[in-house]
Amino acid sequence: MAKPIIGLALGGGVARGWAHIGVMRRLLKLGIVPDIVCGTSVGALVGGAYLAGHLDTLEDFARSLTKRRLLGLLDLHFGGSSLIGGKRLINLMQEHLGDLEIDDVDRQFVAVTAELATGHEIWVRQGPMVEAIRASFALPGVFSPVKVEDRWLVDGALVNPVPVSVCRALGARFVIAISLSADTFGKSTIEEGLSQGTATFDDGEEFSRSVLRAASRPDRLMTRQLFGSGANAPGMGTVLLSALNIVMERLSRSRMAGDPPDVLISPQVGHIGLLEFERADEMIKLGEQAVTKELEAIHEAMTVLH
Repeated sequence: MAKPIIGLALGGGVARGWAHIGVMRRLLKLGIVPDIVCGTSVGALVGGAYLAGHLDTLEDFARSLTKRRLLGLLDLHFGGSSLIGGKRLINLMQEHLGDLEIDDVDRQFVAVTAELATGHEIWVRQGPMVEAIRASFALPGVFSPVKVEDRWLVDGALVNPVPVSVCRALGARFVIAISLSADTFGKSTIEEGLSQGTATFDDGEEFSRSVLRAASRPDRLMTRQLFGSGANAPGMGTVLLSALNIVMERLSRSRMAGDPPDVLISPQVGHIGLLEFERADEMIKLGEQAVTKELEAIHEAMTVLH
C-alpha cells in the first residue's frame, strides 16, 4: 500500500526553533519525508528553508551565531511599530531564498500568521517565501507587521503555535508535531549574562556595560529597553517574549487536546532562553534525541496508517 500523506507541524519557539533542524535531520535519516510542511514563527523559517533546499545553509548559519553576531543583526531603532527594524535579517534571507515563490517548491507549505486587525488565523500558501516567513515570525512590538494582500499580519504563535490543524486540513493522514513549549519549567526567556548587562563571547571578550556606554546613546537606550538592565525590571523584549511563551504553551495544550497529532515530538529545550540563538549545537542535538525517544510511536503509527 502507498504510504500515508505525511504532515509536519513545526511549532514556534524563537531561538529554541533551532531544535527543529535536529528533528528534521533525524526524520529524514529515518526515511520519513513530509508531503506537507506547516510552520508557525521560527517553524515557518525552518520549514521554508528545508523545502527551498537551504536547510544546510540555515544550519551553518545557526551554528555560526555568537552573541556578538546576534546583536549585530538586531537593527534596533526608535519610532515605527517595532523595536527591531528587521532589515538585516530580511537581507540575509533574501540572499539565499531570493525571489522564490511558495508555488515553486515541490510540496505544500503553509506559514501560519495572525491578522492584526481581527485576530483571525491566516495561512500564507502563495507568494514570496521570504514574505511568508517574515509574517509568521513578526512578533508584535519586536518586529513590524507584514502587509500581505491588504492584511497586516503578525506572528502565528498568537493563534496556532503548533499547526496540527493546518496539516489535517490540507489532507495529511499522518501528522508529526514538534512542540517547543512542552518543557515549560526552564530558564527565563533571556540568558542571565545579557539581561544583567554582561555576556562572555566565544573569543573570551566581555560584552559589558562599558561597551554599551561606548555606543551611541540611542543604541544604548534601545538595547536596555530590549534586554533590561541588571536588577531592574526586565526589558520590553524580555516581557514580550515571556508573554508569547505563556500564550504558546497554554494555547498549544488546548488546541492539541482537541486535534492531537499522531506523534508529538517535544525537544527538552526549556532550560534554553528564548534569545539564546548561539546555542544551536546543543538545540540541534536535543532535536535529534527527541526523535529517537519517539521512534516506537512513529513506527506504530506508520504501521497502522499504511
